[in-house]
Amino acid sequence: MNLATLQIKTSDNFQDNLKNLERIIQEVPKKSLVLSSELCLTGYAYNDLQSAADFTTQATESLKKQSLDKTISLTMTTKEGNDFFNTFFLFDKGEIIHTQHKAQLFTVNNEDDYFKAGKTDAVKLFEFNGLKIGVLICFELRFIELWQQLKGADIILVPALWGAQRKDNFETLYKALAIANQCFVIASDSANEECAKGSGIVTPFGETFRDDTSECIMHEANLEALQKMREKLFVGINV
Repeated sequence: MNLATLQIKTSDNFQDNLKNLERIIQEVPKKSLVLSSELCLTGYAYNDLQSAADFTTQATESLKKQSLDKTISLTMTTKEGNDFFNTFFLFDKGEIIHTQHKAQLFTVNNEDDYFKAGKTDAVKLFEFNGLKIGVLICFELRFIELWQQLKGADIILVPALWGAQRKDNFETLYKALAIANQCFVIASDSANEECAKGSGIVTPFGETFRDDTSECIMHEANLEALQKMREKLFVGINV
């Protein structure tokens, strides 16, 4: 299975961001699992969350079409009633397969003043194409109890807008997550100047694929490695 993580810049122009994302997705091989960074189409957009949420409707239709021959995942701004959420989407075969609101908001940048938090018990595994998938959105990566909730995952997706000053934290944590949970981890961070970059793919054995100069990092995953790791070093994760 081909895994791909994107590392792209986000501008103030939502439409340009979508066109850029579409361009890169089209360059990824068919049947790939693609992850883009947190809020890659709009950024936080605190000054106009309504426009960001409205744009999600347009982007959703585009991403459904893009997902006819590959799987696409990212977070976008959504609105329910009067509340805005930072919401993860997974698209496949033209459909929305899974959504999940960010549960642990990053209070350092006042995210909790603008977005409503999802529920932490919604951080759990879901089945997709015979695989068990989990999602941790950016700051959620720091909460070890959430790692436990994703025990048994085959793949964990980590879309992020992680700050450059904590780059080592980001890379260390998601590598440790892969080793501790004996799974593949795909992490995507923004290429904006204030962000860490550090996007990468980690195998259950801790082998890491990263390139801060690339818009797209790919790795052909051998899913049999999951079984080998869990049989060789049994820590209570069932094969």
